[in-house]
Amino acid sequence: MGIGATAGVAVAGGFALSANASSTGSKSSGASDSLVFDKDAYTELTATITDADGTDRTVVYHFWKAITYVASPVDAKYQSLNVSVPVKIDGKAVDATNAPIVFANSVGGYMPSSVADATGVGGAEMTGGMPTGGAGGSASPSASPSPSASSSGGTGEVQSGGNAMVNAQGGMVNLGKLGLAAGYVVVEPGARGRTLTDSAGTYYGTAPAAIVDLKAAVRYVRANKGVIPGDTDRIVSTGTSAGGALSSLLGASGDSPIYDKYLKELGAADASDAIFATGAWCPITDLEHADGAYEFNWGANVTASTGKVVDQTVSKALRAQFAEYQASLRLRGLNGFGPLTARNYDDYLVETYLQPSATKYLAALSEADRATYLAANTFITWSGGRATFTWADFLTHVGARKKTTPAFDAFDLSAGENNEFGVGTTEARHFTAYGAKNDTTGLGTKRVASDIPEKLDLMNPMHHIGEENPGRSRHWWIRLGTKDSDTSLTVSANLAAALDNLGDDVNHLYYWDEGHGSNVDPGDFLTWIAKVTGDSKRRRSAK
Repeated sequence: MGIGATAGVAVAGGFALSANASSTGSKSSGASDSLVFDKDAYTELTATITDADGTDRTVVYHFWKAITYVASPVDAKYQSLNVSVPVKIDGKAVDATNAPIVFANSVGGYMPSSVADATGVGGAEMTGGMPTGGAGGSASPSASPSPSASSSGGTGEVQSGGNAMVNAQGGMVNLGKLGLAAGYVVVEPGARGRTLTDSAGTYYGTAPAAIVDLKAAVRYVRANKGVIPGDTDRIVSTGTSAGGALSSLLGASGDSPIYDKYLKELGAADASDAIFATGAWCPITDLEHADGAYEFNWGANVTASTGKVVDQTVSKALRAQFAEYQASLRLRGLNGFGPLTARNYDDYLVETYLQPSATKYLAALSEADRATYLAANTFITWSGGRATFTWADFLTHVGARKKTTPAFDAFDLSAGENNEFGVGTTEARHFTAYGAKNDTTGLGTKRVASDIPEKLDLMNPMHHIGEENPGRSRHWWIRLGTKDSDTSLTVSANLAAALDNLGDDVNHLYYWDEGHGSNVDPGDFLTWIAKVTGDSKRRRSAK
């Protein structure tokens, strides 16, 4: 919910946000038909925001609403962005002229997202109805999904396909609000999504619409360098779930020419769409390989909806595909682990991510609470201040998986990702050879459509990383909960390894016992932004 004159009480960073906002001396704002930022078309708002450290901050900021970011929009409701710029924090003037820009998308489940109804910072929302299947999963029926108790025992998580973030206490985390309270400029872009249809029933938000829109929004911001507040060369993208996938893709594909024709059709600004740094939480990405990865990770676990294991013939076939794909990547693990293969990936996850995650979690507990936790989770050996356990025991600890098989390219075309690759008046299509071959809907062909390979490249950050795209981000913040079975734990680990192998700065870890949409260290992320962008030095010199 946005901060406006009618705002009530929301939550930011897991802390209570008292959104007692007020408007003062406003200039009119609204959608613009040009690609020139109108620096005077803002409303001045005041809000009380509890920052990531739990301190209430009185923030006065300028708010530009629903600026259309392309010259020829397909649907301006979605192809528009909001800008929020801090003016005063706790009565002290803030000069955000050269502050980093937090570029916070609100996409979930590859659904549409809009800023049209926002009344202040943090008001962008996923729209278009309830996601279904795949990245959509069984989602909350509300436009902005709320956390729910995790069936696998975590403290809380966002329903599958949700675009929200939750902290370890189940409180909502809004990086737009937290970024503003930290003194950053916040840009919140809308984007088309997979469920949008026109009067003729034609889908106009399926792949690659969302990433093209986000790129166009970045181009708008960068084309207005020196006019729009903030350092347009220091844009930091954020997103969760499918939004995390798009944030990853935005970071990996900067200035890639394969999007040019789509951007030209929209009348996007003639500017770079590269971003400086990328934040991605639980990214649902690498979709054409996600079914195999999912079965490698969760194939032996029962499914939450049935209480039974999935068809093991299908699971085995998909695991074999994962092994082949993993070998083709030729990745080396972080911290000198060596080549990553299907044979050793379980050991890699346990040693590099899972045991350190459990260790950090347990070390932070009081002795009494740690003893209680270990008594309830006897699969963990706690010795010398370090947690150890096996992959098999970890899987048992997580419990039921969320998705059936195949998890993403469903044989019956019911997954959200099938809809993401729909075209024309066709709602859903297969995007893998295995899915098409085993189609159960009675399609006349058992092959993927000829345009699918191109669209997969347009939607997969791994394609651009494999091409060593020179316009990619060089700084990466990647997070995932250990109990998040919306996708495989290998997906973000492969993303991190591929980037690390290219020499990029990668900050990647897993949150112990947390589920989908978890974000338990937003304050660390904001500090990381200051570090990688050099904003810490700017602030010191301003004092």
